[in-house]
Amino acid sequence: MIDKFVDSARAAVADVPDGATILIGGFGGAGMPHELIEALIEQGARDLQVVSNNAGNGETGLAALLKAGRVRKIVCSFPRQVDSQVFDQLYRSGAIETEIVPQGNLAERIRAAGAGIGAFYTPTGFGTTLAHGKETRVIDGRNYVLEYPIHGDFALIRAERGDRWGNLVYRKAARNFGPIMASAARCAVVQVSERAELGELDPEHIVTPGIFVQRVVCIPPPARAGAQPAAQEARR
Repeated sequence: MIDKFVDSARAAVADVPDGATILIGGFGGAGMPHELIEALIEQGARDLQVVSNNAGNGETGLAALLKAGRVRKIVCSFPRQVDSQVFDQLYRSGAIETEIVPQGNLAERIRAAGAGIGAFYTPTGFGTTLAHGKETRVIDGRNYVLEYPIHGDFALIRAERGDRWGNLVYRKAARNFGPIMASAARCAVVQVSERAELGELDPEHIVTPGIFVQRVVCIPPPARAGAQPAAQEARR
């Protein structure tokens, strides 16, 4: 019987090795897998390369992973924000390597990995420092830059509901990078707010099919964990 649920966030990330490339979902706080990141910090893996949309907010989630000194390099689109003080301090001190990728390119490079695309040409970044050292080409009179896929050893993402086969549905903007990261990683680890029974999820609403997911852990949101215990127990 296929059952991809694991007992805890700790168990879900127990085998992440030092030096791994981790794709971490989230757009700011939306879709950030906080509990999985906390478990990864406790687990102790270091020298990580992290791929995410930004470089953390405040001192929780991804920012907490950076503050713990576990990240060697971060690949992202928006490293600096009003509350990105952890990244700012690390970058200014030379304690972290950074690769800036335009958001569309970042999404497409991750998607390309999951789709088995070897490389692609994009006009974004041509003529800027972001294209330094990269192959360029003129196609139909327009300048393009060659970009390569971003593969992950692990993906840590968050979804709203999932079943034991790993089929996932998301909540609004929390969907963001999750689906493409799941397909681009060798091992996709997902925290869901609710566990669904097989057949309970509308096939038309499933965004990430279970074939792209290896582990699922159910972590109800704190505000709702005790609100409807009977209903939540029924879903288990």
